[in-house]
Amino acid sequence: MSLFTFNIIKILVLTTISAGIAFLMAPLLIDFLVKIKFWKKEVRKKTITGEEATVFSNLHKERETNVPRGGGILIWASVLIVIFLFFCLSFLPKPWWLKLLNFLSRKETWLPLFALIAGSLVGLADDFLTVREKGNYVGGGMSFWRRLLLVVLIGLVGGTWFYFKLGWDRIHIPILFNFPEGIDVSIGPWYIPLFVLVMVACWSGGIVDGLDGLAGGVFASIFSAFSVIAISQQKYDLATFCGTVGGALFAFLWHNIPPAKFYMGETGILGLTSTMAVISFLTDSVLVLPIIAGILVIEVGSVILQLLSKKIRKKKIWASTPIHHHFESKGWPPYQIVMRFWILSVVFAILGVAIRLLK
Repeated sequence: MSLFTFNIIKILVLTTISAGIAFLMAPLLIDFLVKIKFWKKEVRKKTITGEEATVFSNLHKERETNVPRGGGILIWASVLIVIFLFFCLSFLPKPWWLKLLNFLSRKETWLPLFALIAGSLVGLADDFLTVREKGNYVGGGMSFWRRLLLVVLIGLVGGTWFYFKLGWDRIHIPILFNFPEGIDVSIGPWYIPLFVLVMVACWSGGIVDGLDGLAGGVFASIFSAFSVIAISQQKYDLATFCGTVGGALFAFLWHNIPPAKFYMGETGILGLTSTMAVISFLTDSVLVLPIIAGILVIEVGSVILQLLSKKIRKKKIWASTPIHHHFESKGWPPYQIVMRFWILSVVFAILGVAIRLLK
């Protein structure tokens, strides 16, 4: 058996194990979240600009206050269990191949693991404040500026580590006119602020978590895409890490498709977006990230354009944002919106991978 074949089997097996662990944990987590009533006590009634969120509150008045948040715990907990399990098994003398299944490596997975843990814990704290009706954000939880500061801090730690510890200061620019394979450009210390900017941009894409099954399917396609890119770069530990996240996401989706038994919450969103940002730098794919995560770009873009239109034109472009709420208000069934966004997400992921693999 070739090393490549073994690594592909390793990725598939550990992805399956991660999904299996998540499937086993899901009923226990759901029961626990329901028992402690880990949900919002009332539907958000204000927009971030202070206006009445009439469309949103009418669309979500039934589900928001009886479906628990915190489903993202299932995702990062499953990944941590798989990592810890095979790290411990690697110390056994026999069988010899157990050592090769350990994918915790300083070069490839320490940083995404840090981002996953840090982002998930910050998100969990925000979810706790939200369901306990504490904090001063419009939808409950931490204030916008406090969350932004914490995301920036995570980005600063990651960017500093990349620049000073790993010596990374280059970004890959794909398909540049006379350079169909792209070129690498050194940006020096600007690498750190770019890292922070990407981290914040990814976090803002968390608004995709607004319909049953939507966020899970979108993030599954994104992490699958990065797993393929990592394989092409022979970063098999990183590809395995992405695979375990994807496996946990599939198990999460099983219980999150309509009608959802739990929502991902900030503990899932912030953990996944932080990890996604780090992986885009580890695979030197930061400039194709907006393509791979095209749905997140569309969601965030709809909010930005709506705010600008209300500020400049004094009128809305859409009935409600993010844009999936606009389609809801127009009478599209939620499952139809989710499935169409899934299809678009897969298309964006394939396109992004194709562009990145040109190198």
